[in-house]
Amino acid sequence: MAVSTTRLAALAAVFAAVVLVSGCGGGKSSSSNTKPAEDWANSVCSAITTWTTSVRQTGNSLRSGSVNESSLNSAVNDFQSSTKQLADDLKGLGRPDTSSGQKAQASVDKLANEIQTDADKIKSEIKGASGVAGLQKALANVGVTLTQMGEQVTGTFAELGNLDAKGELESAFKKADKCSSLVKSSG
Repeated sequence: MAVSTTRLAALAAVFAAVVLVSGCGGGKSSSSNTKPAEDWANSVCSAITTWTTSVRQTGNSLRSGSVNESSLNSAVNDFQSSTKQLADDLKGLGRPDTSSGQKAQASVDKLANEIQTDADKIKSEIKGASGVAGLQKALANVGVTLTQMGEQVTGTFAELGNLDAKGELESAFKKADKCSSLVKSSG
């Protein structure tokens, strides 16, 4: 089944939207080890930057050339794989060595689980689509899910800010080299 350039542009825009909404971050891990807050922030930003780059590449691959069922499924598989990697990276960070480190870890672990569930949902939507009408419906649902992912990322970072009464994490993100472009672009 051939997918029109308009549908391709719509999907690429949806992928780009999640990148824009998830501009900055903080993350946590399931392990019991702690990490200096600035190192932890660098790890979070590095994971998000890697994921964002992958999502952009996926969107760009859809924008260039003809889109068909195979290329769309490949893009969704790439998106799911990069999102799984982000979730694994966030869960593997350890917790920041701050007074709210354990709560920050729990918040980011929750985010990692949510985004992985959302990526699985997106894959199911696209793989389950049949015909042009089915694809249009799936793309609409994918857009909703990607928006939800962005809101989950944003909500987690707001939660981290509320947990961090002493400002330790905020300071760490501002000082972390790998966060400079994310902090600048979100501020």
